[in-house]
Amino acid sequence: MADPSSYRPRPGEIPDSPGVYRFRDEHRRVIYVGKAKSLRQRLANYFQDLAGLHPRTRSMVTTAASVEWTVVSTEVEALQLEYSWIKEYDPRFNVKYRDDKSYPYLAVTMNEEFPRVQVMRGHKKKGVRYFGPYAHAWAIRDTVDLMLRVFPVRTCSAGVFKNAARTGRPCLLGYIGKCSAPCVERISPEDHRELAEEFCDFMAGRTGTYLHRLERRMAEAAEEMEYERAARLRDDIGALKKAMEKNAVVLADATDADLIAVAEDELEAAVQIFHVRGGRVRGQRGWVTDKVEEITTGALVEHALQQLYGEETGDAVPREVLVPALPDPVGPVQEWLTGRRGANVSLRVPQRGDKKALMETVQRNAQQALVLHKTKRASDLTTRSRALEEISDALGLDSAPLRIECYDISHLQGDDVVASMVVFEDGLARKSEYRRFQIKGFAGQDDVRSMHEVITRRFRRYLAEKERTGEWTDGEEPGAEPGAQAGPGAAAAGLAEPPASTLTEDDGRPKRFAYPPQLVVVDGGAPQVAAAQRALDELAIDDIAVCGLAKRLEEVWLPGDDDPVVLPRTSEGLYLLQRIRDEAHRFAITYQRAKRAKRFRSSPLDDVPGLGETRKQALIKHFGSLKRLRSATIEQICDVPGIGRKTAETIVAALARAVPGGPAVNTATGEIMDDTEEPGQQTGSPGEPVSTGAPDERRGQER
Repeated sequence: MADPSSYRPRPGEIPDSPGVYRFRDEHRRVIYVGKAKSLRQRLANYFQDLAGLHPRTRSMVTTAASVEWTVVSTEVEALQLEYSWIKEYDPRFNVKYRDDKSYPYLAVTMNEEFPRVQVMRGHKKKGVRYFGPYAHAWAIRDTVDLMLRVFPVRTCSAGVFKNAARTGRPCLLGYIGKCSAPCVERISPEDHRELAEEFCDFMAGRTGTYLHRLERRMAEAAEEMEYERAARLRDDIGALKKAMEKNAVVLADATDADLIAVAEDELEAAVQIFHVRGGRVRGQRGWVTDKVEEITTGALVEHALQQLYGEETGDAVPREVLVPALPDPVGPVQEWLTGRRGANVSLRVPQRGDKKALMETVQRNAQQALVLHKTKRASDLTTRSRALEEISDALGLDSAPLRIECYDISHLQGDDVVASMVVFEDGLARKSEYRRFQIKGFAGQDDVRSMHEVITRRFRRYLAEKERTGEWTDGEEPGAEPGAQAGPGAAAAGLAEPPASTLTEDDGRPKRFAYPPQLVVVDGGAPQVAAAQRALDELAIDDIAVCGLAKRLEEVWLPGDDDPVVLPRTSEGLYLLQRIRDEAHRFAITYQRAKRAKRFRSSPLDDVPGLGETRKQALIKHFGSLKRLRSATIEQICDVPGIGRKTAETIVAALARAVPGGPAVNTATGEIMDDTEEPGQQTGSPGEPVSTGAPDERRGQER
C-alpha cells in the first residue's frame, strides 16, 4: 500500500487549467482516468487526509504510485480525451458500463449494390442503417416477415444470392412474393435501392405516408372492381399495422428521443435506456456497473452518455436526450453531443407530462434490473469468494489468490508442441491477457522440459519489465523466444540479454506480462510442478505460489511434497481449479490444431519472397497443379499475369529445392489417388496436401 504523500506533486506544479489526469500503480498500469475543469483543484482533493476520503477513493490513491496529467484547451476536449483513454487503458477504478448481452439490431446494408435486411450484433459498420436494439432476435424476424409483404427487400446471404444469379432461379421468398428477386433481375438495382430506402423510412417512424398510399390504392382497386388486388393491399395494410403495434405509442408528438434512467445503491448502479423514434419505443438496453469510485448520479449519467454515443454520429444521436440528473457542468457534455450529431441536441430532465411519465417507467425498469442483478450476483460473489478462500487455506497461502495463471502443454505425437497461459482474476477469466507459446528450446515430446521453458520465458519477461519499466514491441508474437535475461539465476538457463530496442516505454495498457500472479497452476502432477518451481527458483522469484492439478484423480500437487493435497469433491476451490485447468487445455489445443492445419496447408511456394496468396492461386489455376508447375519453364511461368522473370526464376529455384510429397490418399476410403498429380494440388488453395492418416485416429493422440 503506497502513501499518497510519496508521489504528491509539489505546490505550483499542477496547472490551473482544464485537463485529463491518470493515476498509475507500481507496475505503471493506469488504474484511474479523470477529467477536470481545473486540474489543480481536482487533484488537490485526492491528497487530503486519508480519513476524509471515501473508502473507494482511499483505496485508489493508496493503490496508485504516481499521477500525471495532460492539459487541453476546453472541457469538451477533456471529455473526449477521457473517453478515449478509458477505452484504451481499461482502468480498474473507473466506472465501466458493460452490456449483459450483445443486443441485436435490424440492419439494412445500404453500402451494398443490392441492400440486404438482416439481424446484426456487435460493432456498427459504415454505410449500414441500424434500427433497435431489440431484446430478442426473433422479434426482429417477426417484424421483418410482416414488412416483406409490402417492402420485398433482399434478405438472403451473399452465397445464396450468387447461386441464384448463377442458376437463374430465385429462392423460395422470390416465388412467394416476399423478395423482389434482384438476383434474377426481376427488379433493377435502382428500384431495389428505392425499395430499401422506403423500408428504412418506415422503420424510422415515417409510417403515415405509406399507409395512406396503400389505403388510396386499395380504394382505387375496389372502384375498378379489381377485388383480388384490393384484398392483397388490405392484407398489406394489416401487416404494416401489426408491425407498428409491436412498438407501442408512448409520445403522441412523434418525438425522437433517448430516455436514460439510473438506479443505484452504495455499491452498484443499473442504467436503462429506451430509444423512442417517431413517438414509439424502438429499442431498449441496459447496463450494470460496480461503483468503484465515489460518484454522483449526474456523473453516472455522463459516463452512460459516453458509453452510448462515444462511437455514434449523425442521426444515431437523437435530437433530445432525457436523463434523471444533469452532469455538472452540463455545457461541455451538451456541446460534445451536438458535435457528435452535427446538429443541436437537447439534454434535460423531464419535468411534466408524457415524457416524465415515460421516464418513471424507464426508472422502474432500471430498479428491477438492479434487483435482478443483485439477486444473481449475490450467489456468484459468495461462491467465488469461498472458492478463493478454500484454495488459500488448502495451499497455505497468506491471502486469497486474486490473480491465478494456469499453463498447459499440447502436442500431437511430439509435433507442433505449444503451450497456453490463461489468467483468472477474482475467479473470472480475463481473456485479454491470455497468451500462447511455441516450444522452441528443443524438439520432441517432453512435457516437463516444455513446462520449464514456458515458465522461464513468462517470468523472465516479468522481471525484464519490472526492471526496465518497459514492454515488448507489438510486432513480436506473444510467447516467441526473445532471448532475454532478467534477474539472478537467468544465466543458468543459458539466456542472453535483450537489445534495448526490443523494449518500449510503458504506457499503462493492461495487456502484457508485467503483472505477476499470486498463484501459478500447471496442468500435471509432481514432475510438472517441480519443473515450474525450478524455473522460478532459477529466476530468484520466491513470492509466487505454485501448484499442479493432475487429471486422473484431480489431486493438487505442491512443490517438494511427496503426497498430494486432496480437496473434497464438493469443494468450490477444486471446482475453480478445474475450470481454470480446463480453460488452459482448451486454449492450448485450439492453438495446436491451428498450427497443425497451417503446416498441412504449407507449400513450396510459401518460401518464395514476395509471392502472395493471389499470385499463388493464379499459378495453380494456370497450370492446374503443383506438379505441372514444377515441370514448367521460366518462360511458361512468365506467361502468368503478374509474374515477372525474376519472380519466375525464384519460383523455379524454390520448387527445385522442395522434395515432392508422397501419393495422395482418400481419407474416407483409403484409396490411393492418381499419382499424376501431387496431393491436394489439382484445384483450390496451393500447397494443400491430403493427410495420410485418419484424422479421427490422429486427434485421439493429441495432448
